[in-house]
Amino acid sequence: MLLPLLVRQSLCRPQASVLLARCVQTLWCDAPRTLHSQAERFLRRRLPLHFNTQSRGAKSRTRESKRQEEEWKTKNKTVLTYIIAAGVGMIGLSYAAVPLYRLYCQASGLGGTAVAGHDTDLVETMKPVKERVIKITFNADTHASIQWNFRPQQTEIFVVPGETALAFYRARNPTDKPIIGISTYNVVPFEAGQYFNKIQCFCFEEQRLNPREEVDMPVFFYIDPEFDEDPRMARVDTITLSYTFFEAKEGQNLPLPGYSI
Repeated sequence: MLLPLLVRQSLCRPQASVLLARCVQTLWCDAPRTLHSQAERFLRRRLPLHFNTQSRGAKSRTRESKRQEEEWKTKNKTVLTYIIAAGVGMIGLSYAAVPLYRLYCQASGLGGTAVAGHDTDLVETMKPVKERVIKITFNADTHASIQWNFRPQQTEIFVVPGETALAFYRARNPTDKPIIGISTYNVVPFEAGQYFNKIQCFCFEEQRLNPREEVDMPVFFYIDPEFDEDPRMARVDTITLSYTFFEAKEGQNLPLPGYSI
């Protein structure tokens, strides 16, 4: 509004027109400079606050990231500890499983394993069941890892429940070096294993044979008189006792009794 008034007055006065032109020129030249200085002052007031806010936010995020990283490390260490403990436990169980299972099989006759040990009083007082004759056959095998000749001294004998019996196996080392063997065994049919009681045998014990040495190995056993009272054994008239020899080596696990080798 002021500019049109000045223009009209300058048209009437030559000196005023010159003055007006200088004012316009000054405004035109100084306007960018003034705007620039005002922008600088504005930015100086605003930008530090903005930068400080960003800096505080970055520091806060850094602290949060470090805290989360420490939590993750702690959780990972805990999980790793549990995994290692579980692995050690499983390894221990795997080593203990075979002997523990073997002891259980020997105590219960599970899986065709003859019952180990005997009650002395029972052996002395048990009465033979004369009318129930059972044929006991004998089998001998050797694993490919052992170079022994191993065979039963008799192919079969006849016993009755409640009567002790003695059988022999023979083993020979035909090589020029000493060999240590160890045997496992089972009884067929498997269900009869709980009634097959061994008083003395050579199973699960290391047997050392020197070069060209030959030995006889006894098996002293009896069939429990309760065999005759079990309905499942009504049609069983033949029982097979089988032994298999392996070469005894460190870290070698024998097959579980009653299962295929």
